[in-house]
Amino acid sequence: MAVASSDAGRSEEALTLVVVSKTRTVAEILDIYEMGHRDFGENRAQELAKKAPLLPDDIRWHFVGSLQSNKARQVRPITHLLHSMDRRSLATSWLKGVGVPPPVLLQVNVGEEEQKSGINPSDVEGVLEWMLGMGLTVRGLMAIPPIPKIPEESRPYFRTLRKIMESLPILNDGRHDLSMGMTDDFEVAISEGASIIRVGRAIFGPRK
Repeated sequence: MAVASSDAGRSEEALTLVVVSKTRTVAEILDIYEMGHRDFGENRAQELAKKAPLLPDDIRWHFVGSLQSNKARQVRPITHLLHSMDRRSLATSWLKGVGVPPPVLLQVNVGEEEQKSGINPSDVEGVLEWMLGMGLTVRGLMAIPPIPKIPEESRPYFRTLRKIMESLPILNDGRHDLSMGMTDDFEVAISEGASIIRVGRAIFGPRK
């Protein structure tokens, strides 16, 4: 992160590293926590709901996977930031409950892959307008591009997401977060303006 930030002329302090802890044990997460890290990401509602009560309260949980509308009530009270808002039914479920719902990122299907969730790039501005109108706090955009054979293959997708962000009106909490880049391509994402990267395997090693 430090090298990629320096090469891009950016400050490392402007980046948030979300340690993706899906399938990892409470003990493994605690090892990273005790090093001083606080931002962790999960992608399954039941797994997050099971782990969170067993871990320190000051962890900032990021939900980074596709979320079923009927599971929103499990995730909402725990989550610091939802990265995968992509449809009206989920927005409606996210708004239900006590207090102000956590902020969200709109997931954009930058590769326009049928098997992936996310908003079509050409629809982002319209979707943003009605999600803001519903009362959501939208902090920015997230994308999961096609799996790259080499990191540079992700660059056009990251650039597309950044250009979409640059074309949008000011978001309602003044933030402009871009959540993009994982183990295989986070350096490229940083060079293209990522403010949040989501890394698991490079930290924990291959999944067992």
